[in-house]
Amino acid sequence: MRSSCQEKDPETFQGGIESLAMDPVRLQQFVDTQWTEDIVPRLTEYIRIPNKSPMFDADWAKHGHMEAATQLLAGWAKKQPLSGMTVEIVRLEGRTPLIFIEVPGTDGGGASADTVLLYGHLDKQPEMTGWSPGLGPWEPVLDGDKLFGRGGADDGYALFGSLTALRALQDQGTPHCRAVILIEACEESGSPDLVHYVEHLLPRIGQPSLVVCLDSGCGNYEQLWCTTSLRGLVGGNLRVDVLREGIHSGDGSGVVASSFRVLRQLLSRVEDVETGQVKLEALFAEIPQERLEQAKKAAQVLGLAVYDKFPFVEGMSPVVSAVDELVLNRTWRPALAVTGVDGIPSLGNAGNVLRPYTAVKLSMRIPPTADGKAAGQALRKALLADPPYGAKVSFELEKSSSGWNAPPLRPWLAQAIESASQTAFGAPAMYMGEGGSIPFMGMLGEKFPGAQFMITGVLGPHSNAHGPNEFLHIPTGKRVTQAVATVVAQHCEASKQGLTR
Repeated sequence: MRSSCQEKDPETFQGGIESLAMDPVRLQQFVDTQWTEDIVPRLTEYIRIPNKSPMFDADWAKHGHMEAATQLLAGWAKKQPLSGMTVEIVRLEGRTPLIFIEVPGTDGGGASADTVLLYGHLDKQPEMTGWSPGLGPWEPVLDGDKLFGRGGADDGYALFGSLTALRALQDQGTPHCRAVILIEACEESGSPDLVHYVEHLLPRIGQPSLVVCLDSGCGNYEQLWCTTSLRGLVGGNLRVDVLREGIHSGDGSGVVASSFRVLRQLLSRVEDVETGQVKLEALFAEIPQERLEQAKKAAQVLGLAVYDKFPFVEGMSPVVSAVDELVLNRTWRPALAVTGVDGIPSLGNAGNVLRPYTAVKLSMRIPPTADGKAAGQALRKALLADPPYGAKVSFELEKSSSGWNAPPLRPWLAQAIESASQTAFGAPAMYMGEGGSIPFMGMLGEKFPGAQFMITGVLGPHSNAHGPNEFLHIPTGKRVTQAVATVVAQHCEASKQGLTR
């Protein structure tokens, strides 16, 4: 229940694993057994389901894969022996389903009780090419400590880890506050349905004082990593038309401007071709001092691993040599990527033709505190103004999402996270921003301005979410589960001391 001791000094939190009615060895053994005997086999089934996010499968409802994945996870959840738990598949017309789970606190209480909200998603990215021989997106392969296949790490394990953490607490009779678990099915499409579900379920969600998100990355597999910020995303389809139909390149080149060259000119308005630095001021934001310091610490711990984790071709180097600058580049600075192309035939089908158009899909990451809508309009204006040669230029803005910067960490949560990392990993916790986006975080920050956030995950070096050879590092999944259990237990202790509100 909520404590009335709101005036208590937050620096006086009496926490730590030693203060809890919990044996860390028993916790580790319980989680290890559940993962080995139950979670990994279920994740293996889940990986086989090609439940691509709606952006990549417009007929997702007809194909039934999303429903199959939803039923798999909800069915497993219903079998977990958690006292008073309810599991529901919530459906709003025309939207992907959502799994809503409520676990009462050990001291009772409904939606008015102090609450932990745990989040994950069950939709997946598309197949992607380039998988190694013997591996594939929908064929799970267990190789030592790694479970290969699409979606195991991003983000199928989240529901399993969340419920197992709560079970581990109840196994030892360790108190915990009320818990609500949301598992959505359109995160990889930018979470367009989630806001409607949150509004619909708001009375049942209550007012969480702690949000735990299991959909992020880790700098290594030896420590607990907490995400402090997420970049926003602005993107869409840029198309340049110069002809109504293709013509002989020998006849038209030198007279008709290449659509590819015109497109290059437009992109040069946005990005410096020599350095990759974005040119538009609206796409920048000031980096807070605390994030600068965290980037330096992360760089010191990771060293060359900041970029060694990427599969560079031989002789390739990162864009700058300073490791702390690379950390900031991927977490707090705008960056452009071309992620798709149309209007260009494959090499084997390319004749001597001046093509009528070139189209590309642009993905522009923006700083966590930049205004997504303003950035989208600035990008649109730069690309469409005064087209070279009067070419027909169009830009379809598909995404225009702001990022997220975590609120200051309260002392009780900082202590709880450190204790959790030491208990589960035997090493200090680390903090770093992530380059990707989780739209849910920004929305929750607005809905629950007083909440604290623990954003963590298993996507470490070479795990390659969204790409080929994605894998889940099973030992990290186990340790993250242990860490979540420890933090949730200490949240309950902090709640009793009146420190969570």
